[in-house]
Amino acid sequence: MLNQIKGLHHVTSMAKDARNNNQFFTKKLGLRRVKQTVNFDEPSVYHLYYGDEVGTPGSVMTYFPFPNIARGRFGTGEVGVTAFSVPRGTLGFWAERLAEQGVTGISLDESFGQARLNFTGPEGDSFSLVEVPDDQRAAWTAGGIGAEEAIRGFHSASLRLRDGGATEELLKFMGYEEVDSDNGVKRLGLAQGNGADFIDIETQPGVGFGQLGAGSVHHIAFAVEDRANQLEVRKALMDTGYQVTPVIDRDYFWAIYFRTPGGVLFEIATNEPGFDRDEDTAHLGEALKLPVQHEHLRQQLEHHLQPLDAA
Repeated sequence: MLNQIKGLHHVTSMAKDARNNNQFFTKKLGLRRVKQTVNFDEPSVYHLYYGDEVGTPGSVMTYFPFPNIARGRFGTGEVGVTAFSVPRGTLGFWAERLAEQGVTGISLDESFGQARLNFTGPEGDSFSLVEVPDDQRAAWTAGGIGAEEAIRGFHSASLRLRDGGATEELLKFMGYEEVDSDNGVKRLGLAQGNGADFIDIETQPGVGFGQLGAGSVHHIAFAVEDRANQLEVRKALMDTGYQVTPVIDRDYFWAIYFRTPGGVLFEIATNEPGFDRDEDTAHLGEALKLPVQHEHLRQQLEHHLQPLDAA
């Protein structure tokens, strides 16, 4: 069993409208845009990152906004719900705020003994806020939401699978342990994680596979401290039979990818070097940052990409 995984690093999804996506996460959820760059493989498209003040691993939601993308078809073989942690007693505040902001799909329930507020994103994406009484992670408060209510980072993510057995074994190999079950959903967690510690497995054998599109999660990333730990994880996964990519430099972290038995794309990402490698912390996310291989496209991209903060 591996011990290098420290919880979630980031979750990356697909969107259609970059400006609406930016407004939803920065204005409605009060997160910080910690980086605006481009998709390394398709530089005509943004890669937007939202999180806490510095983009701490375990707090970062990221998006590829493709202007002409169709809406995704939700199903199995993908991430279902991405859940954020908020302080205990704040769901009333959030329900009122999100309703006033025009957010849809709002409902209150309880899962694994915790109060939960469910809602949908601009593309129909599924989110929850979960009350966590002892989450000590620092909140970003310059987004207009006070420290008593603000999001602390990820709480969990769910995987919708036709058969959860092999993916459950993979997660246990990665250091997770089963901690609870609720209404047929298994929760796996890390004892010494970064706060974004839980993965829920929803087994839905009669549901067809999802189709990637706007509102779909593209991949889910798990955190390791550094490149040395990442290489250890890569070797262990390959020794177990997984097809893992070489290490890829993503400027703000190094990444490896592999497809899970249930069809979900997993990434293992390093905590180093971080989002302040090319911007001062006080100005994260303000300027368009391009990887060196695409810097020659700057003038073209600045003309082409949709302004994020326009009225």
